[in-house]
Amino acid sequence: MAKELIQKSVEELAPLIQNGSLSPVDLTKAVLDHAEDTQESINAYMTIYRDEAEQSAREAEKEIKEGKYRGMYHGIPMALKDNLYFKNKVTTMSSKIHKDFVPDDDATVVSKLRDAGVIFTGKLSMHEYAWGITNNNPHYGAVRNPWDTDKIPGGSSGGSGAAVAVGSSVASLGTDTAGSIRIPSSICGIVGLKPTHGRVSKYGCYPLAWTLDHIGPMTKTIKDAAGMMDIISGYDQKDPTSVNTPVNQYLQKIQGNVKDLVIGVNEEYFFKQVDNEVDQIVRKNIQALVDQGAKVEIVNIPSLQYAEWAELVTSLSEASAIHHEDMLKRPQDFGDDIRMLFELGELPSAVDYLQAQQVRRQLKQEFQQAFQKVDVMIAPTLPVVASTIGDDTVDLNGQQVDLIDNIIRFTGPSNLTGLPALSVPGGLKGNLPVGVQIIGPAFAEARILDVGYAIEQTNPMKDRKPELLTRA
Repeated sequence: MAKELIQKSVEELAPLIQNGSLSPVDLTKAVLDHAEDTQESINAYMTIYRDEAEQSAREAEKEIKEGKYRGMYHGIPMALKDNLYFKNKVTTMSSKIHKDFVPDDDATVVSKLRDAGVIFTGKLSMHEYAWGITNNNPHYGAVRNPWDTDKIPGGSSGGSGAAVAVGSSVASLGTDTAGSIRIPSSICGIVGLKPTHGRVSKYGCYPLAWTLDHIGPMTKTIKDAAGMMDIISGYDQKDPTSVNTPVNQYLQKIQGNVKDLVIGVNEEYFFKQVDNEVDQIVRKNIQALVDQGAKVEIVNIPSLQYAEWAELVTSLSEASAIHHEDMLKRPQDFGDDIRMLFELGELPSAVDYLQAQQVRRQLKQEFQQAFQKVDVMIAPTLPVVASTIGDDTVDLNGQQVDLIDNIIRFTGPSNLTGLPALSVPGGLKGNLPVGVQIIGPAFAEARILDVGYAIEQTNPMKDRKPELLTRA
């Protein structure tokens, strides 16, 4: 029974909890047991809140029996990335410097999930200060990919990706500054949504780069992500970047109907220097949508050629400003990889930063023009599959190429533009997952989730799951 429970999605579990045939206590115990059993092999958790989670589960069960069911996520056990503040709980950012940091408030997303009846099972590991894509953490150890424990889970939300994939959290939240939701979602074979900038409050999330940061769902299915977006979306006056615009009913709008959908494909950037099998898998998914009535149009976005430079200058400068004081006072307490990045971030001039913002503005305009002709754009989430833990390079069609440069190439532009972008599992190269990225116009999360659902319904993963999950 426990083995079956940890494999289920929220959309499968919620009706069972609502009708009383599944106890949140039994579900929480199964997830906690599995989290503890897989901690040595996967290392997804920073901290497990066993006693509190079991108490919350008992309270949820009592409420539901009394007819006070709060909705889809009531009684669902999940852990969150350790840069999201929990009031009076240590929040480390998986760093040495903040190893004893205790926030005074919950993050807004934490408060909203708490109000929805979520049972928090703990905090999940991340790349130190969210500034990396491997989750090979020098202070707390590497998080491992459930599909192949020699491989990275992606980052910076690697603990979230690995935990959802292996079943030690039913769903999770990640943060995304250059791809940190979509990278681990692609690599771990789950759904990851970076919403439009300003759609989900960032209050109570430790920043990496103010103008690029986002918070979003990492889940087993599209409907799980849509249901979570219904909870966490909305204006928050505590977040100066929050946008006051109406919230869609995301879950209600999931139909999977792509008849007459116009898909934009940008060959020059998003399909350049891509692993051959990844390329084939993504195009096969596009063809599956065409078979359902969608159309494809080639789109041209010239400023994409400068996107990597603009993303790098912006993120380096903003991140280094945030950590400037600690770099002066205690540089030895940073991991070697991120210390080097913070040092690099001191180098761009004000002219460089402002020129990057000009590229950014132009890129936004060109995407806006493209979305007057197409409904969504589809691309690989990543040009490669997961690399081996500890490697700085990754195989790309027989050549070893720089890991970081290549792995953020296709995700970074949506952080610069602030546009919503979704990674949905598209298939496997050998035993390693491949993500399909769907990008939409501003605040069109419902649209890209619907396209993702149409892909999901074709079962591109052929029901395959990590062995650590199925033999639990």
